[in-house]
Amino acid sequence: MARFAWALSSSTTATMILSIFVLFTWPSSFVSAVIDDPSTIILYPPHAGSNRHTMFLPLFPSPPNSSRITSFSGGGKSRRHLQKSDTRRPNARMALHDDLLLHGYYTTRLWIGSPPQKFALIVDTGSTVTYVPCSNCEQCGKHQDPKFDPDSSSTYHPVKCNIDCTCDADRIQCIYERQYAEMSTSSGVLGEDIISFGNQSELSPQRAIFGCETVETGDLYSQHADGIMGLGRGDLSLVDQLVDRGVISDSFSLCYGGMDVGGGAMVLGSISPPSGMIYAYSDPVRSPYYNIELKELHVAGKRLPLNPSIFDGKHGTVLDSGTTYAYLPEAAFIAFKEAVMRELHNVKRIRGPDPSYNDVCFSGAGSDASQLLKTFPKVEMVFGKGHKLTLSPENYLFRHSRVRGAYCLGIFQNGKDPTTLLGGIIVRNTFVMYDREHDKIGFWKTNCSDLWARLHNSGAPSSDMSPSSSPMGTPGHISPGSKVGSIIFYMSLNIRYSKLEPYIKELTELIAIGLHVNISQVYLLDFTWEGNESLTIWSITPPKPDEYMSYTTASNIIARIAEGEIKLPKRFGKYRISNWFIESDPNRTLWQNYMVVMVTFIVVLIFGVVSFLGWWFWRQRRPGGGILYKPVGSAVSEQELQPL
Repeated sequence: MARFAWALSSSTTATMILSIFVLFTWPSSFVSAVIDDPSTIILYPPHAGSNRHTMFLPLFPSPPNSSRITSFSGGGKSRRHLQKSDTRRPNARMALHDDLLLHGYYTTRLWIGSPPQKFALIVDTGSTVTYVPCSNCEQCGKHQDPKFDPDSSSTYHPVKCNIDCTCDADRIQCIYERQYAEMSTSSGVLGEDIISFGNQSELSPQRAIFGCETVETGDLYSQHADGIMGLGRGDLSLVDQLVDRGVISDSFSLCYGGMDVGGGAMVLGSISPPSGMIYAYSDPVRSPYYNIELKELHVAGKRLPLNPSIFDGKHGTVLDSGTTYAYLPEAAFIAFKEAVMRELHNVKRIRGPDPSYNDVCFSGAGSDASQLLKTFPKVEMVFGKGHKLTLSPENYLFRHSRVRGAYCLGIFQNGKDPTTLLGGIIVRNTFVMYDREHDKIGFWKTNCSDLWARLHNSGAPSSDMSPSSSPMGTPGHISPGSKVGSIIFYMSLNIRYSKLEPYIKELTELIAIGLHVNISQVYLLDFTWEGNESLTIWSITPPKPDEYMSYTTASNIIARIAEGEIKLPKRFGKYRISNWFIESDPNRTLWQNYMVVMVTFIVVLIFGVVSFLGWWFWRQRRPGGGILYKPVGSAVSEQELQPL
């Protein structure tokens, strides 16, 4: 059983617990704090099965009347509650990468230092510290990017030892420590430097405190991401630091991609909410976690026969983007499972992908995730004021990893713990606004995969943005260790195609440069135009025909596509990449396909001629010049029909 904990620390204890994620091939973990205060509260979400990536990330409350940030940053008291809500502040718009059920987390890119050093950080609403591995790390794994080098940054300053932090042995610098089960640990020093949010952000680089990791073991040592971006409540949270400095409003938003489709968007700071957004009250006093008032669950329009108090046990209903799946109290889970099963008619109950776990899985639904509503019912969550958030099947199902066209419930029983824990699966293709200034969380169903492009172009979601389906349907599922045949993406440019056509070769070269691939790997598959708009479809293939790209190579290319690293001169006008897809088979050019067809045709032709000649000679060698006679009325042996 995987567990995670949050602990109330005293004002003289600054030992922080950070996030942990459990990959589906890894054993469970227990997260605990190294603290002076022995009071600890444990939240117990059970494993969904070791075959899947599962992550449980805690939220850590800041102690009352804490002056930790004041001491660290040298600023005055928190200005969070002195800000006027009508004051216009910039925000940081950032892309999200990866798939929740592939790694168990989403990452964004953050730049630290002068000159900037780039890092891929796990987006975690349940952690209060942002950290990256340090260049002098004695024991750190190989992650996506090089380690942070403080000596290479002209703006880095260590956080000096003070009364509000735990100090190193020489009492010179503040440190943090974390301890996990099964020898998984993380520790390091606290530093302060310039943090940048990317070229798409209107928020200028800001000074912030972060952890510079010097030791990591276990799961933290093995993860692909570089570190953690803490978005929880707490003085060291990146959101709190930016709010306390008065540079952003007290709000942030996340939007995770849907089933099989990675990508999404994150916004630090306020953003104009779209019309139709559903709100739930979030009481910061009720729980240190981001909680909501969940009153009812409906399946296929029918209310589950549950007392609303069942969703208010212990920590209440916790919304945690760092947890992969969802977990309900026992009675609520049983009622939900039975209600879903009553609505299913053309599927078969099957075993889960891991025989060690009693997953609830069904086969026969087909591989097209966009058609799941034909088989599985809608689910509705009803909040405190009667507002309803409709969940599609992708919000409570995950693909069976061993049976094509099979799905399993991504909502599980939370052991004997009465807490309701809603993880990232619940908010797939849902724009979630954490409006901390007004103590509410907003939900709005949309297509998160191309929301980033729309945010990039317009600055805010518009009210007429409705959920849309991918123009090519659902892409193939990628899992770690798998191979990718090709990557296809759509690029629209606001230039007439007649003007674009002479520069196609140059455009191909620029795409290759931006994605760090050879120009021979970039192919224009198709194009269309309307007025001054051109839509082009591109394919990125492996270096050699009929080979595959590794998962890591494909992920890096997709990350560069999503980050907008394709730079075009002004003559190409503005461009937008609306989506990207994975093909499992190696993509071939038209000439390659033609050659394959021709070779196949020639082989079949030769085989046919040889077979015919062999049959003809065999007939000629039979008595009677190859003509077979049977007397009229002779018996013919009955031939058995072979089953297809």
